[in-house]
Amino acid sequence: MKINCWDFKGCGAREDCQVYSETRLNGEHGGVNAGRACWVVAGTFCNGSVKGLFAKGISSCRQCDFYEHVNKEEESKFKLSVLLLSKLS
Repeated sequence: MKINCWDFKGCGAREDCQVYSETRLNGEHGGVNAGRACWVVAGTFCNGSVKGLFAKGISSCRQCDFYEHVNKEEESKFKLSVLLLSKLS
């Protein structure tokens, strides 16, 4: 099983985090719910604060060690954000 963001970042599965409850991305990159696609979910809880919209947060997400971990681990199977976002609309 692949590690989800809440375990990688050590915050645990939080009911107040949108990533934990976002079922439309379940299974993407081998994660539970949006656990391995957190960078496309609005309202994520990251580094102690809730992040806003995708467009405003993606630049910081691309610098995140978990984003880099998933990108490297998935290699050619890494799904672009636009494909993941289409599942949320």
